[in-house]
Amino acid sequence: MRLNEEGLKNRQEWESKGYTLPQYNRAEVAERTKRAPQWIHFGAGNIFRAFQANVVQNLLNKGVLDTGLIVAEGYDYEIIEKMNLPHDGYSILATFKSDGTVEKTVVGSIVESLTLDTENQADARRLKEIFSADSLQMASFTITEKGYSLTDGNGGLLPAVSEDLRSGPQKPESYIGKVVALLYTRYLAGEKPLALVSMDNCSHNGTKLCEAVLAFAEKWEEKGLVQAGFTAYVKDRKKISFPWTMIDKITPRPDPSVEKMLREDGVEAPEPVVTEKNTYIAPFVNAEECEYLVIEDAFPNGRSRLEEGGLMFTERETVDKVEKMKVCTCLNPLHTALAVFGCVLGYRLISDEMKDETLRKLAEGIGYREGLPAAVDPEILDPKEFLDTVVNVRIPNPFMPDTPQRIATDTSQKLAVRFGETIRAYAASDRLSVESLQLIPLVFAGWIRYLMGVDDSGKRFGLSPDPLLGTLCPKVEHIRLGEEINVEEVLKSILENETIFGVNLYQVGMAEKVCGYFKEMISGPGAVRATLNKYV
Repeated sequence: MRLNEEGLKNRQEWESKGYTLPQYNRAEVAERTKRAPQWIHFGAGNIFRAFQANVVQNLLNKGVLDTGLIVAEGYDYEIIEKMNLPHDGYSILATFKSDGTVEKTVVGSIVESLTLDTENQADARRLKEIFSADSLQMASFTITEKGYSLTDGNGGLLPAVSEDLRSGPQKPESYIGKVVALLYTRYLAGEKPLALVSMDNCSHNGTKLCEAVLAFAEKWEEKGLVQAGFTAYVKDRKKISFPWTMIDKITPRPDPSVEKMLREDGVEAPEPVVTEKNTYIAPFVNAEECEYLVIEDAFPNGRSRLEEGGLMFTERETVDKVEKMKVCTCLNPLHTALAVFGCVLGYRLISDEMKDETLRKLAEGIGYREGLPAAVDPEILDPKEFLDTVVNVRIPNPFMPDTPQRIATDTSQKLAVRFGETIRAYAASDRLSVESLQLIPLVFAGWIRYLMGVDDSGKRFGLSPDPLLGTLCPKVEHIRLGEEINVEEVLKSILENETIFGVNLYQVGMAEKVCGYFKEMISGPGAVRATLNKYV
């Protein structure tokens, strides 16, 4: 059972093993997509293959759509070269349901895979052709929040960005620079309209993308590297839009249990590949069944009937409310808390943490007690019902192989949104008090304790990737469990950093509480568990 066009000709063999196959004529879909592309997506990662590609597949099966997806990868070209192309764009989606069953789907909606590589002349020509097409309605993105940043951790321009801003759109190297160069192609083709849709899990993602694109457009026009009028085109919402979105679907890294299942089914070469850029990719993705994608309905060149695939279209204000509900109160803060303490306490699965009474109470307290009072009701999704599903179904799902180590990645970049928004809401409220927050500062203290890279028994462990590790870890690496230190002196520069927490913890009156918790957590082996038991 080979996962490619040839191998899938034997439909009966695949279906006999429980696989759901595409129900449309893929060759015809691919040909229509080539002639009249409607949707190109940047970022060939797991969330895209598990969510958007599957939504399009379902709509192709129903006949709602008749064109497929084009994917372009601009960071790690090996994803395309070693995974998409050898499998003719197919992938397997293993959906883990809370009842223990696994739904196996061969997804074939990705009918063209390209590298966003200026050195690859064939792909570069095809991308220009796609961006010149009248039919193109949407270019979407899952490139992670870092993908929209033009600066490093110290605020300086990234080298590739600096060079691209200087040299113009001819052969850019930075991700956003390459995207803006393609947008300039669309401008030259007749100022054609397009929606640029960030589908990354970050606050006001459309604005982040807009600001990054505008930085290039303005600088290039200022230096005379593009025609006058390009910036006005990017700013004209009747031509170019940057909708806000809220996305939610847990898609952990490819799990060995899925690889084993596929191998036992007879699928050839299901093993993952690790690229030179340390991307962990496989011919399959594993994900939960719950999924949400709320999109601001701003598409200047029109859009397909994607709502029939479960996507929700609404106003920007409602997207903002849904995003804040999820990211700031009802899911992401719980995940971060469990990730930080899970690493320190030696857990390898998030679901196992929910069997720990103290950690479950911590998650529930952050959600129900401290989060919900500050949550805004977006009306299209009920916050309490959403949180109930998170706490009772999604996070405890024993069949979801998600790890605290994965979720702990880039925590320094997440705290300001996942907790800072709630702190500011409490500070601005006439009915809520920052002083009443007990668990959020506990998580902050736990995160700083995590940065020591020493678990609760005193053994060293590896920290998840984070751009600020080089800055933050030296501040705490000298601390030894059980030794007396001046905690405030050590932590002051961290706690007053508004970029990390979204607020200066001294100014909102939370720093003293964090220092107190941290002091208890470093009092000796087992102190993290004892501190959690005491305050949760």
